[in-house]
Amino acid sequence: MITRRQIAAASAMLAAMHPLHRALGQTAPAGAADAKAKSTHDMSSMPADWMGHEQIALLIYPSFTVLDMVGPHYMFTSLIGATVHVVAKTTAPVTSDAGLTIVPTKSFEDCPRDLDVICVPGGTDGTLAAMQDEETMRFLADRGSRARYVTSVCTGSLLLGAAGLLEGYKATSHWATRDLLPIFGAIPTEGRVVRDRNRITGGGVTAGIDFGLSMVGDLRDRPYAEAVQLLAEYAPAPPYDSGSPASASTDTRTLIEDMFVDFLKNARATGEGVRRR
Repeated sequence: MITRRQIAAASAMLAAMHPLHRALGQTAPAGAADAKAKSTHDMSSMPADWMGHEQIALLIYPSFTVLDMVGPHYMFTSLIGATVHVVAKTTAPVTSDAGLTIVPTKSFEDCPRDLDVICVPGGTDGTLAAMQDEETMRFLADRGSRARYVTSVCTGSLLLGAAGLLEGYKATSHWATRDLLPIFGAIPTEGRVVRDRNRITGGGVTAGIDFGLSMVGDLRDRPYAEAVQLLAEYAPAPPYDSGSPASASTDTRTLIEDMFVDFLKNARATGEGVRRR
């Protein structure tokens, strides 16, 4: 239940919690001193536990699926006080599988050693290449061994598994690849967000938004997460009911399954090879 104190703090929270709001306060037209003054809020009424100091890292690699990262990134950057790093081997631009290029903020070498959250997005061929990249696997295994939360979206769970971080844990992935998880000793589990102790995995692509919002609730509280949801106007109402294998038509499901045939063969062979090593 939202208290009066929390309601009083909401305007301050919304002004501080997201880069968009910070930008609005910083880019007022020249001479707009009054506008700047109006954008200043009294933060003293904000609940103390709404301010954090988390170190959060999102790992990216060539040909990752960009929405797997961007959905959680939006949610994580809504956490007041948290520092969110986009991490890759180097800080050179990384191009996603959709052609969108992201500039990392940290390299493996510069990334904080101790993280509150490490999150790994998925992909297809790029994910298989990352599984076979020793430097990427060493980084992920090292940071994941100490992180407070070890997390993924979509086929990012295959990377967690390849790094030895899902042995004995329930986990999910994209529905078409979930059955590959036992290769790494994980227990495949259906769900948009699957939790097992400090392992939190999201299903395919858009499930990363649900995952990220649930993490906001974990790291703050429900009223805070509900405010973030409202700020994002996150109220899915898709024009078609074909977003899961259960609701999609047989023809639609067969079309997607046929697209994955070669990838699944390659992924199984790659995963088994990584596991043996």
